[in-house]
This record gives sequence, C-alpha cells and structure tokens, in this order.
Amino acid sequence: MPDDARARRQAGTGLGLVLALVCAALLLTALPHHEREGGGTCGERTVTSWTGDTALNTEFTRYGDDPTRTDDWTGGDGTHSVRVPDGRVLWLFSDTYLGQVHGPPNPAGESYAWRDPSAPLVRNSAVVMSRSGRLESTLPAPLFPDPAPNQWRWPVAARVEPRSPGSSEQVVRVLLWTRTTGAYPWIYGVPTATEVATLSLPDLRVEGIVRILGQEQVPDASRRVLFGTTAVTDGDWTYVFGGDDAQAASRPASQAYVARVPLGRLDRPSAWEYWDGSAWTARGTPGAVLGDGRGTGVGSAFTVVRDSGTYVLFTMAAGTRGLTTVTSYWACAPTGPWHGPTRGFSPPLPQGQVAAYNPQAHPALSGGGRLVLSYDVNWLDATGVSAQANLSRNVSLYRPRFVTLRLSRG
Repeated sequence: MPDDARARRQAGTGLGLVLALVCAALLLTALPHHEREGGGTCGERTVTSWTGDTALNTEFTRYGDDPTRTDDWTGGDGTHSVRVPDGRVLWLFSDTYLGQVHGPPNPAGESYAWRDPSAPLVRNSAVVMSRSGRLESTLPAPLFPDPAPNQWRWPVAARVEPRSPGSSEQVVRVLLWTRTTGAYPWIYGVPTATEVATLSLPDLRVEGIVRILGQEQVPDASRRVLFGTTAVTDGDWTYVFGGDDAQAASRPASQAYVARVPLGRLDRPSAWEYWDGSAWTARGTPGAVLGDGRGTGVGSAFTVVRDSGTYVLFTMAAGTRGLTTVTSYWACAPTGPWHGPTRGFSPPLPQGQVAAYNPQAHPALSGGGRLVLSYDVNWLDATGVSAQANLSRNVSLYRPRFVTLRLSRG
C-alpha cells in the first residue's frame, strides 16, 4: 500500500475511505506479482519524435571507408554496444566484412565506395570506440571462434558486471547465439544454443565461453528460443530477453521471452531463471510474454530499455511493414502484460532492394531524455551470391544507421 495512504489511515480517516483502501489493498494483493512491478512510475511510453544521428552515421562511414588497413571492419550487422569502465565503447557485430574499401566509382561506374566481392566475411567482430566517440580499432576477427564444424556464434547483448557477486573486479559478459547450417528456410542457420562469453578488462580478451541453454532437443526449430537479443538491469537482476524463429516458418511475427539472472552470474547456467507464463523457474519450457504470431509480436531481434518504471520494447512491425517500420510496446514489468503496438516510424533507408531490421538501443550513448537507436540494413535477394555482390558494389548498404528518439511520458 502507498505510504501516503498508510499515513491517512493512521491519522484516523473516515470509515468510507478505510473501506475503500482495504478493498484496494485486497485487489492489489490478488494481482500477480509481475503485474504490480513498476509502481506509480510506470505509464505509457510512445515515440514523440525522432531524427537521424548524423554524428554516429558519419563516424561509421569514416571508419568503414578507411582504406589504410585490410583486417578491420568495413560493414556488418547485429549491432550491439556496451560501455566499459574506462569510458570506451565496445561495438559487437554478427556477420562482418573485412578487407579493403576502394573509393568511387565502383567497377559499374556508380558513385559508391566498394569492396572486392571476394573480401573476407567473418561470423562476428568487435570494434573499439574511444571515450571521445572515435572508432579506433577492430579486435582480431572473428573474436568468438566457431564451436564446431558448420556452426557459428553471433554476439548479441553485452553487460559489464562483477566477476562474481560482490567482487570489485569487473568483466564484460557477451551473450552469444549459436546457429547451425541448415536447409531452406533456415538460410541464416538453425537456432542451436544460448552461450555467454567472458571478456577480461581492460584488454578485452576472451577468457572462456559457457553454454547456458541448448535447444537441440526442441523438434520444431521455429519454436527454439535463443536469449540475449537485449538485456536490462533492474535492481539485483539482469533481465535477458529472447525470441523464437517463427518468421522462418512464415508466421508474420515471432514471440518474445524473458529470463532473469542475479548480477554477477550471467555465466552460470544454474543461476538463470525463465518465465514460464506464471512463475520463474530454473527448468521447464519458457513461456512467451509477447506475441500472438500474427498481428502482435517481435522481429527476429529486438531491444528493450527501462524508462523510469516502464519497460519499452522496440521491434520491426509485424508483416510486410516489418521491412521498413519500427514499432514499440510498453509494460510495467519485464514479464508484461505488454501493451501495443504503438504508433511506429519509418527511418530512412538507402535506395535499392533493401530492408531494415534489428533495432537496438544504445544506452551508453543516450541520455538527457534522448535515446539512441540503431537499425541494420541488408539487401533483399533470394540468393546469397547476388546479395553479396550488391553489398560489395556499395559498401554503405551493410552498415548500421542511427536515429535519436524522444519518448512521451504517460
């Protein structure tokens, strides 16, 4: 019961108010715990305005087009970031092009910077940004080795946390998606497992990788859940969100799931608890917190931020609008209930047969009421060979774009 209400009762308020407060207290007690979280600070959040983030867009163009090195990042997707204690920002990417970029015109005579189609493509990479916001170097790529033949690792969300609960030493934990080569429609691999890598500080060296949740025993690959597309710290817990691959099975939207882990224990599988639809459990099947597979749901990757007591989830819209439009949901607890989708917005896209995907928030670069959000861009084509050729003739296509948002306060 709120403190001000308790004070009024203790001061001897009238019988009618007492009865009303008792009824309210009984109703509050009857509500599931996950619907009570957020308290009075929770309310609807919607995007009120957005604009392109010219500074970040320009910096990634500068670094990606730099022709002086052949072993650094020139393009990638799966964009995530985390600020480390010394002020640098670690950027993590999934499939990444290395190699040298050549200035325009390209071999077709177009005014695009370009790379040779035979340029190296690695499954993951990491780029370090200075405290001043200048991209400086690419760590040896791939940073996370393949776990087995025909398998690879895609890094997703990352957090700085104590090496162990209560420890003064900090490390970076990077959540990883393991995928296995598969036949159509699994052109981006079959979901296999969620893992966590530990990076030392300040040298960002991979110390080890542990498996958190294997999914090989789930017969329907479209129902397999990989965790780590986004993570939010709230109190003593890190809430880790995940999704299934329903879109690979031609359903308009995937479903979202959530797990929680005590601070300092992301690398300990026994510490993870999964929301099963009614309670947190260390075992069993995770239950979806958002998505009916049709008009509501998430894309293959999405992001969640906490604005005061409100959780806000950004994702590509369901159906064909999901190629161009970012929408959002809000909730008072990570387990929901989630409200929405709210009014979406369509960020700028380059010319060509392209699509936007994987909206990701970057809290390390946000503040002052503004939220920095990235989205990835790729060429739409039925064959990987054709897509690779188009991404190479115009290197600006396969790079993150950035926008700055402002949210309403409901």
